[in-house]
Amino acid sequence: MDILIRSTPAEVAIAAADIFVRYANAGATLGLATGSTPVAMYQELTARYERQEVSFACSRAFLLDEYVGLARSHEQSYYSTIRRVFTSHVDFIDELVQSPEGDAADSDRAAAAYDQAIRHAGGIDIQLLGIGGNGHIGFNEPSSSLQSRTRLETLHPRTVQDNARFFENTDSVPRYALTQGLGTISEARHLLLLATGTEKSSAVRDMVEGPLSAHCPASILQMHPRATVILDEDAASQLVDHEYYRFVDEHRPH
Repeated sequence: MDILIRSTPAEVAIAAADIFVRYANAGATLGLATGSTPVAMYQELTARYERQEVSFACSRAFLLDEYVGLARSHEQSYYSTIRRVFTSHVDFIDELVQSPEGDAADSDRAAAAYDQAIRHAGGIDIQLLGIGGNGHIGFNEPSSSLQSRTRLETLHPRTVQDNARFFENTDSVPRYALTQGLGTISEARHLLLLATGTEKSSAVRDMVEGPLSAHCPASILQMHPRATVILDEDAASQLVDHEYYRFVDEHRPH
């Protein structure tokens, strides 16, 4: 696991965009995440697109997850959200930005079809991730199988509470989602996880320095051959080996 610690959330976004640009310009298949943490990176990528430094015209994208029961036209569906905050502002071919079918009549069939679509695309080259305060990635809540596939997942009450800020009230937050499983996520060739803020620091500590455990789903990154974690100082504040990670970053072999 490659740990990069930056001073501010803005610097986290720049470092993440530096990595993403290389993949986009190569026409890679990109795994996109929603939530608040990636927004600054998407804004940085949009600015670089406007400066003609990056193009997404040859890339396709897959979202991590989608709420169950929301129509795609709902403003808080991730299908709508990713277009509002990112993909409609750059040159993605819209039909190649795919998400799980959260309003499908048969969620199990929709989940299996999504896994199949990723496989048919040749897999995901780089998967962007955030981390929940309870250690979830995607909507893989604590106790998720480390080999799980895309599936229907019941959201943890903490996740519902955390996401209530995007809805009118807590009661409006869906209780179920279709999410790429930890096994599905792990098949991406590069995992890129971003975390900012003190509220993520304990989950980051458990992910990086705790045991591999279904109690902290993000700890699956410990098993991945190419995982990059970019943190601001606040998110990194509980890491025991904080100074070592900085030393490694500053003394990379050339």
